Amino acid sequence: MIPLSVAQVAEITGAALDQVADASVPVSGPVVIDSREAQPGSLFVALPGTRADGHEFAAAAVAAGAVAVLAARPVGVPALIVPDVQAALGVLARGVLDLLPAVTVVGITGSVGKTSTKDFTAQLVEQLGPTVAPRNSFNNEIGHPLTVLQCDEHTRFLISELSARGPGHITALCKIAPPRFGAVLCVGHAHVGEFGGIDEIAKAKGELVAALPPDGVAVLNADDPRVLAMAARTAARVVTFGRSPGADVRAADVTVDELGRAAFLLRMGTRSLPVTLRLHGEHQVQNALAAAALARELGMQPAQIAAGLAAAVARSKWRMEVTDRADGVTVVNDAYNANPESVLAALAALAAMTGHGSGRRGFAVLGEMTELGELAGRAHESVGAAAARACVAGLIVVGDAAAGMLDGAKSVPSWHGELLHVADQQAALELLADRLSPGDVVLVKASHSIGLERLALALAEAGGRSRSAAQAGESAG
Repeated sequence: MIPLSVAQVAEITGAALDQVADASVPVSGPVVIDSREAQPGSLFVALPGTRADGHEFAAAAVAAGAVAVLAARPVGVPALIVPDVQAALGVLARGVLDLLPAVTVVGITGSVGKTSTKDFTAQLVEQLGPTVAPRNSFNNEIGHPLTVLQCDEHTRFLISELSARGPGHITALCKIAPPRFGAVLCVGHAHVGEFGGIDEIAKAKGELVAALPPDGVAVLNADDPRVLAMAARTAARVVTFGRSPGADVRAADVTVDELGRAAFLLRMGTRSLPVTLRLHGEHQVQNALAAAALARELGMQPAQIAAGLAAAVARSKWRMEVTDRADGVTVVNDAYNANPESVLAALAALAAMTGHGSGRRGFAVLGEMTELGELAGRAHESVGAAAARACVAGLIVVGDAAAGMLDGAKSVPSWHGELLHVADQQAALELLADRLSPGDVVLVKASHSIGLERLALALAEAGGRSRSAAQAGESAG
């Protein structure tokens, strides 16, 4: 964050000072919500939580060097008192961004692919100037302003990832950091239980393009009719991406190798450039195209973009994170989150990694996809059927809430793989220990709240230490 005095922070947030001996002291360090991350010059934001109240850690943050605490009540140390701490965090972020007129804000949303597209885009535009992008999935009413507050006087681009669990959420995030460029990737079934229907999801995702100014650019997926229809909701210029022949930025001649990595021709205007991605899964092509369209609008040349996409590596954990164990087993940790569309994409990647006449066997360890509402039963059945059609050697379903996958898999008469239902992660780990052989590929995926990333990490370690594909890619780059 740009250095501001405690008095300036109080003026921006409308806070009252409590036990502040010198309001001219600068907040020169990061704004943090975890007292363990406090350092000299920090501002500690005391958010109430489901497990702990940040106010209880105010003294620890100040002891670690924080100059003050943004709080809802006196905490016995220097504090800026506001009625609503979370709202004040957003106000502070907007106030800081208003002091940085040179920063260009880019917003990215969609039901699937936000984080990967954010990572692609950041790695491209970093070549144009200093860039700030969220860690992992800092994309909500807390993570978003914290990301904005990482900007300083040197920042040229802010790449923001915007999530929504209901109407108005993206509008609120856009008020914190008004975007000039915005990309909508797709409209799918993520959080459909909270929205009430896919058309409601489309309305919410369209809030991003509705927030763009007339001199902005809306980057829309030409392959998704609900996204393409958002062109009517924006005053900004519209640019499209996808595989459709009419897309402004498109992919042609897509192929996938034995490691599940896609190659394609990137077509932009009259240019046609070959790209081979390091990231796993054909679905990464769409994410790469969105990033390419944004990068072009931000000033990058096609050759730069193609080279940047080919060099891009995974920056966010547990998203198609591939680890080759020392014993020859490959573990694909895609357990950060799950919805029907993302699970189908992951299964397609698993099929690619075990196809091509490789003789490799694929195992899918799948858990519940949450927040699907009344669609949950059908969605789990469809995913189970998709796993069977992907010809996995084994489908391990974890937990009773995902049991619909069992019925889905059984509905595919041509599939002769092994179908197993286990109560928990430990049981799944034990089952796999008795079945895996060198060359096998294991996909692990479920919604974030299920915590299957712990199973994936245990599986990755079970065969001896080895580098992940992402780590190998970074060292090669």
